[in-house]
Parts: sequence; C-alpha cells; structure tokens
Amino acid sequence: MVDVNVKGVLHGIGAAPPVFRARGTGHFITTASTAAFRIVPTMAVYADIKFAVRAICEGLRQEAGDSPRVTTVSPGATATDFAKVSTNSQVRAEITKMRDRIAIPPDAIARAIAFAIEQPVAVGVNLIVVRPTAQS
Repeated sequence: MVDVNVKGVLHGIGAAPPVFRARGTGHFITTASTAAFRIVPTMAVYADIKFAVRAICEGLRQEAGDSPRVTTVSPGATATDFAKVSTNSQVRAEITKMRDRIAIPPDAIARAIAFAIEQPVAVGVNLIVVRPTAQS
C-alpha cells in the first residue's frame, strides 16, 4: 500500500518536471481519499497513507509557485471493486455494504477532475472532496 500510494506519488512528482518544463505548463492530479480527513476503526493505516498523499501534494502546491497546478481529489464511497484488495474479511464486508448502499458512480469523480483541468491556468483547484451526500 505504501509503495503504490506514497512512493508512486513521489515517483510521479519526480518524473514530471522535465515534461512540464518542456511544455511550459503542467498539472499534477493525485487521488487521496476521504480517509485523509476521517479515521475509522480497521482503516488507520489506509488513512495514514491517504493523509500522507494529501500532505505531500499540499507541500508540492506551496513549493511549486505559480506553475504547475496541483489538485488532490479525495473520493468518498465510489462504486468500484475497492473492497477486493482488503485482506481483512470484516473490512471487505463493511466496504462492500457501504458501496452497495450509498456509493456514487466513478464518473462523478471524473467530472470533478475535468472541472479542475478546465479552469484557466491562473486558477488552482487544489483540493476536491467528492462523496455521497449520505456518507458521514
């Protein structure tokens, strides 16, 4: 989980500057989670990792100056197969139950990302939290 969610973000950030410099612009878009804002039992490590992503991207935003733009998207319950990756059967069951009850479609997240991308280059949409209205 750390390799993908933290190191992957760091490697992506490290690889992008030459491309952004060549293009004269760039936009980092990363995915965190509502877990970056709320810790629940059995999900502490996941929340820690997603909080780290949020913190890394906020630091990047502050250090990057006026270019590139940095957007962190934090989805809530989304209709995906996310639960399958958990090795804890109780956690899998809880996530699946919540997904089946209240999850939003993945295209809701895609529309939020599109909104951030479509803004003029002088506009930074830094943090987007998208979750079902029924999610606490």
